[in-house]
Amino acid sequence: MSINYSAIATVLIAFILAAALVKIAQVFIHRFVRSLDIDNHANREVVHRRAKQLIRALTLFTYGIAVLASISFALERFGVSEPDWTPRQVLHWFMTHGINILIVLVASFIVIRLANLTIEHLQFKLARRYATTDLEWQRRATTLSGILTRLVGSAVGFVAALMVLRELTIDIVPILTGAGIAGLAVGFGAQNLVRDVISGFFIILEDQVRVGDAARINGVAGGIEQVNLRTIVLRDGDGAVQVFPNGTITSLANLSKQFGYAIVDLRVAYTENMDRVFGTARDVGASMSNDPSWSGVLLAPLEVLGIESLADGAATVRVRFKTLPLNQGRVANELRRRLMTTFVGRGIRPFAK
Repeated sequence: MSINYSAIATVLIAFILAAALVKIAQVFIHRFVRSLDIDNHANREVVHRRAKQLIRALTLFTYGIAVLASISFALERFGVSEPDWTPRQVLHWFMTHGINILIVLVASFIVIRLANLTIEHLQFKLARRYATTDLEWQRRATTLSGILTRLVGSAVGFVAALMVLRELTIDIVPILTGAGIAGLAVGFGAQNLVRDVISGFFIILEDQVRVGDAARINGVAGGIEQVNLRTIVLRDGDGAVQVFPNGTITSLANLSKQFGYAIVDLRVAYTENMDRVFGTARDVGASMSNDPSWSGVLLAPLEVLGIESLADGAATVRVRFKTLPLNQGRVANELRRRLMTTFVGRGIRPFAK
């Protein structure tokens, strides 16, 4: 059996070109990453990890094309298709269609990865700019970056798939027509889905809730883990993941926007001197405000709101601290501990039946 030297030469050229393209891509990506203004070690690690993912994807794709070309040549050698494949014919097909497919796929990979790098870099810049002044911007940047990443990936992938099909001489008009009919059918048959997406769009546009917020949705309280166009994912106090379609949300309370209140209710007997109870609560609040470990999260002195209710022989006294977002729970726990200790020390007994 004679050796087809022309086919072997073509395969070697394909792998040499693949290696050259990968090397050039690595040089450009490393230069781009070095040009970014990143002064935080954690942010730098994330960007470098994204760059490595981009290089790995380009490497797999480029060598994958070379492998497919080798398999095609082998099939042609065994007479699966035209038995007289020559490097000139391969070059002709590559110059007319192969280069277009390669450019489309490589460009789509690069656009997606560069978009991810850019979005993350913008997120880091926003987080750094507002790190000491506004926690709201940091959570908003996290939410928007996740949505933009998914949106860019879906849009670029769809357009690239259509362009590749066209280069493979597959008529995409029926596909687009079918997609339009399917979209019309979905529009009539999936009204709830459309309602969820529209509601989600306005939730994000109006900045009602973000990833990392503490919120109460339809009576369920917890931390927001995902904000999507169709759903909001919340983890409640028991650790259960609650998924709410945006169109079904009838009540949404954001518990961590700009500030929060750590509220504590005290039940004392009618026989206690209320002025003494109020004074003791203010003393405890002042001690917390002067404590360096707590003063950083407290935005105002302790407020004694007065007697909230009278029932069953007890008066309920309500006090509250104004705190930074997401600190209400631990401030309230510390305030209860100090109030209990101080009340016992001053002989003020909580009401008990």
